[in-house]
Amino acid sequence: MTPDSKIPLMVMIPTYNESKNILLLIEKLLLVDPALHVVVVDDDSPDGTWRMVKKASEKDQRIHLIHRIGKKGRGSAGIEGFQYAIAKEAAVIVEMDSDFSHNPAYIASFLKEIGNVDMVIGSRVIEGGGETGRGVLRQWITLGANFYIRVVLGLKVKDCTSGYRMFRRKVLEGVNLESLISNGPSIVQEILYKAHLKRFSMKEVPIIFEERTAGQSTFNVKIMLNSLYMVPKFRFIYRSYVQKTGL
Repeated sequence: MTPDSKIPLMVMIPTYNESKNILLLIEKLLLVDPALHVVVVDDDSPDGTWRMVKKASEKDQRIHLIHRIGKKGRGSAGIEGFQYAIAKEAAVIVEMDSDFSHNPAYIASFLKEIGNVDMVIGSRVIEGGGETGRGVLRQWITLGANFYIRVVLGLKVKDCTSGYRMFRRKVLEGVNLESLISNGPSIVQEILYKAHLKRFSMKEVPIIFEERTAGQSTFNVKIMLNSLYMVPKFRFIYRSYVQKTGL
């Protein structure tokens, strides 16, 4: 992290109907580091998530809200949140889920590594990592999806589906956020692949993924299949671009 940055560390959290989790999560995040800021990107949650964050932001300038109306989707929410962090000149940006599946305590271990690499990935599938609260079938699906993504995209990263990551700002500037095509969770693989093609350095750090205990996930089989469908599309689009331009 550079000392002259306006915001040394910003956490970006896309949300939809997370009123049971978001304020407690923000509270725990702000305890990680007094310089940490949080930006919540909410798709006009019917349960009032955005209203809760707005009220909290009026009391603490480290809390930021992007309230989106008519713009639905994990992909575009992530892009908008990253663009906001870049505009605020955040030196280091974290993306994470809002349901406590990503424990804020791991940010400290990410920070220990980000000084030596461009990107840190919270990994469930390397030694020391794992999952709790999920059945064997869900765990095998995760392993199978990661194998498929690694083979198709030629990645060495073991946990290609992890949405708990830390970036130096130059990575998000380098992948050209405006050009990304994902509307859903496949934004995770798209950014990972473009960062790989740009030769940004990466390191996986073990985490324990914890199944949510409050609220309801929006993830389903249809969304999962669409994400897997997008993977070869990324290879075709971006490999062709590399051949033509050299990136």
